[in-house]
Amino acid sequence: MPMPAILPFPERASVLLEADREGRDAAVAALQTSMLRMLTGLPPGKLRLTIIDPVGLGDNFSAFMHLADFDELLVSGRIWTESAHIDRQLANLTEHMENVFQTYLRNQFETIEEYNEYAGEVAEPYQVLVVANFPVNFSDTAVRRLVSIASSGARCGVYTLVSVDSRQQLPHNFDLEDLRQHANCLAWGGDRFAWQDQQLGWLPLSIEPPPEPAEFVEIVRAVGEQARDTRRVEVSFDRIAPAPEEYWGRDSRHSLDVPLGRAGATKLQDLHLGSGTSQHVLIAGKTGSGKSSFLHTLITNVSLYYAPDQVEFYLIDFKKGVEFKTYVTNRLPHARVVAIESDREFGLSVLERLDAMLAERGDLFRKHEVQDVAGFRDAVPDEPLPRVLLIIDEFQEFFVEDDRVHQQASLLLDRLVRQGRAFGIHVLLGSQTLGGAYSLARSTLGQVAVRVALQCSESDAHLILSEDNTAARLLTRPGEAIYNDANGLLEGNHPFQIAWLGDETRDQRLVAVREKADAEGHNNGEMLVFEGNVSADVTSSRPLAECLSAVPLEKSVPSPLAWMGEAVQIKSAPAVRFRRQSGTNLVVVGQHPEQALGVLEAITLSLAAQHPPDAGCQIVVCDGSAADEPGGEQWQRLAELLPHQVEVVRPRKVAETLAAVAAEVARRDSQDDETAAPVYLVIHHLGRFRDLRPGEDEFGFGSSFGGLDAEKTVSASQQLVSILRDGPALGIHTLCWCDTYNNLNRWLNSQTLREFEIRVAFQMNASDSSNLIDSAIASRLGDHRALLYLGEQGTLEKFRPFAPPPEEWLEEITGRLRAGATA
Repeated sequence: MPMPAILPFPERASVLLEADREGRDAAVAALQTSMLRMLTGLPPGKLRLTIIDPVGLGDNFSAFMHLADFDELLVSGRIWTESAHIDRQLANLTEHMENVFQTYLRNQFETIEEYNEYAGEVAEPYQVLVVANFPVNFSDTAVRRLVSIASSGARCGVYTLVSVDSRQQLPHNFDLEDLRQHANCLAWGGDRFAWQDQQLGWLPLSIEPPPEPAEFVEIVRAVGEQARDTRRVEVSFDRIAPAPEEYWGRDSRHSLDVPLGRAGATKLQDLHLGSGTSQHVLIAGKTGSGKSSFLHTLITNVSLYYAPDQVEFYLIDFKKGVEFKTYVTNRLPHARVVAIESDREFGLSVLERLDAMLAERGDLFRKHEVQDVAGFRDAVPDEPLPRVLLIIDEFQEFFVEDDRVHQQASLLLDRLVRQGRAFGIHVLLGSQTLGGAYSLARSTLGQVAVRVALQCSESDAHLILSEDNTAARLLTRPGEAIYNDANGLLEGNHPFQIAWLGDETRDQRLVAVREKADAEGHNNGEMLVFEGNVSADVTSSRPLAECLSAVPLEKSVPSPLAWMGEAVQIKSAPAVRFRRQSGTNLVVVGQHPEQALGVLEAITLSLAAQHPPDAGCQIVVCDGSAADEPGGEQWQRLAELLPHQVEVVRPRKVAETLAAVAAEVARRDSQDDETAAPVYLVIHHLGRFRDLRPGEDEFGFGSSFGGLDAEKTVSASQQLVSILRDGPALGIHTLCWCDTYNNLNRWLNSQTLREFEIRVAFQMNASDSSNLIDSAIASRLGDHRALLYLGEQGTLEKFRPFAPPPEEWLEEITGRLRAGATA
C-alpha cells in the first residue's frame, strides 16, 4: 500500500540529493517539487528562496522567477550562478542567522517557531537555500558557510535543498558527511532515488514529478499574488503609546526616552537622548523605507509622553511634500518652528536662532553655576527649560551648492552637535542617502552617536553605520530598521520594527494633545510656520495687520511702507518704502499672473492704509487683464471696496488717463508742488497696452522732454516716460507688472528702465535675470518664490510673494478703512 513521503517540517526539512550524470535531471525535478510543496504549504510570503544554479545558469528554476514580479525578496532578486555572487548570498544568510541567534532567540527561545509564536506581526519568514550541482562554483569560503547554514540553520528557520554532483571532486578539507548529518539524504540508484536511512532505506521511493510548465507557472504566480502585500508589517502605535491618563507623565530633565517600535517578540525599542554619547540622531533610508513614518511616530509619541514645557520641536522639511503640515493644522503645542518644503535660507535662519539659544543657555548656566539641564531645573524650578529637538528631513539640501548657506550651515550644525548636549539641544538629521559630493563634514557626523538605518543600498549602509557594518542592506520591508547607539559599530545594532502611525490615528492623538494643552493653559509662544509649497498668505501678514490696526489716521504717512510677501528667513517681511525721490517706481517681471496680482494688490492695500481717504490720495489702475482670466475683475472689485479715489481703466482708455497723470506731473513740476497728495499709477500687464509701446523713432526720447506743450501731440509712451522720470520726486509713483523681460524691453528702453529702482523678479532665464537684477539667480527660483531688488542699495532678497487676497478678508479690511474714513 503506497504511503506519502513527508518531510518533517520545520524540525528537519533539509534535503540532500546525491546523483551522477544520469540522475542530475531527476535531482532538479525533485528540488522543484520540494520547493513548490514548501511554497504552497506555508502561508503566502512566509517562505523566501535563495536559488543557486551554476550549471543550469538559472534555467532549471526559471519558473520561480515569476515570484519576483510580485516581490523580489521571495527569490532573493534572481538566481545566482557566479562564484562571487554565491559567496555573497551565503554570507547574507549566515549574517541573517547571526542576527536571529543574537537578537531574537538568545536564551529565551529555542527555535524560530517559538519566537514567532510571540512575535506576531514581526514574525520572521522561513529561508530555504536551494543548491543545484554542488560543489560547482563554490569557493572554500562558500563551502564553509554552507556547512554552517546546514548545521545551525534549522533553529533559525533556514533550510537547505542541495543536489550533489557525485562526479565532481569535493573541495579540500570538506566531508560530505557534514551535510548528510543535518538533512534527509537521498541517493540516485540508477532509476530512482532511495532513502539513505536504515529505517526507511528498504522502502521504495517515488518522488512526485513537478507539474507541467503552464500549470507550474500558474501555481507560482498564484503564490506570488497572495504574497504581494505580506511584506508590509504594521506594529500598532497603541503598543508604544501611553494611555490617556499617562499623557505628559515623563520628565526630561535627565534624558528623553520614548518608544519607537517593537524589538523582537517581547521588547520595545526606545530612543534615548540626553546621557552619555546618545545626544543626536542620524536617520537614513531610501524612498519608501519608512523614514517619514519614523519621524511622525517619534514626534507624536514625544508629544504624548512629554509636556510642552519639557520638549520643544523645531521641524524643517526640505523635500517636496507636506509631511509636517499636520503639526500646523493641529497646532501642536510643542512646535516652535515648522517649515514645509523649506528654503535653504529659512533652514539656516533656524540654525542661527538655535545658535543664539545655545549662547543664551550658556549665560544662564554660568549665572546659576550649573552644568546641565537637570542642574538648572533643580536650581531654578520655576523657570521651564525644555529640551529642544531640531529635526531636519533631507538635511543634505543645505549643501547642494557651495555658497554662503552651505558654509554657515556646516559651521552652525557642527557647533550645535558639539555643544548642544550640555544645553539640552538635540539634532536629528534625516536623509534618503548620505552619498554625493556635498554633505556635512564627516567630523561632524562622527559626533552623532545614535544612528537609525532603514532600507538602503550597501554603500549607504556603510555611510549610515560604519565601514564594517552593512547590516542595513539586509533590511527587507518598510519600517524595518536598525537602531545603533554606538556610532554605527556592529556591536551597537538593535533591529526593530517602527510602529505604524496612520494619518487618522496621528490626527486623533494630536487633537488630544492640543485639547490637553488648552485645558491646562500651556502657551509656549507662537508657532512660526513656513509653507514653501504655497504662496504667502496676506491675511496672516503681521506687519500689514499692524499697519491696518493704526486706522484711522489723521494724516498721510510721508514715506509709506508697502509689503509684498513673506521672508524666506526668520526675519521681518520684505518691504519697500515709497519716498518722494527719483527712481521710486516698482516693476514686477515674470510669467506668474496670480502672484503678480497678489504682489500689486498687497502693495496697493498697504499704501491705501497709510493715507486717509479724505487726504486726496489717488490710485489709478490701468488693468490689462481679460475679464475671463482668473482675477480678471479683481481690480474693479478693489476699486469698489476702497474708500479712496480709485479709477480703473482698460487699454483703450489708457492714453487719455496717462495724459491726465502726465499733466499733473507737469503741473507739480512747474509749481514746485512737492507736498501734493500722492498718486499711485498701477499698470497691470504692460504687454496688453499697445498704446504704450513706443514707435521705432521714440526709443531715443526722454533726455530733453520737459513740460507738456499743448500744441504738440505727445504719444502715450512718451507720457509714460515723463511720469516714470519726473513723477516719483513729486509723489507720483508707478507700479507695473510685465510678463516677460523681452516684452518689458519692447515697451521701455534701457534708459527708462533705470527709473525702476524697485524690481521684483519671478523665475526667468539666466540672461534676463542678469539684465533685470544684475544676477542670474532668478533662473534658480522655484514655485512661489520671487526676488526683491533695490537698486539704491544694490541688495537682493528672496521672498514668498502673496497670493491675491480672499474676498472675505478684502471686504473686512476695506470695511475698516471705510469705517475709519467716517469716524
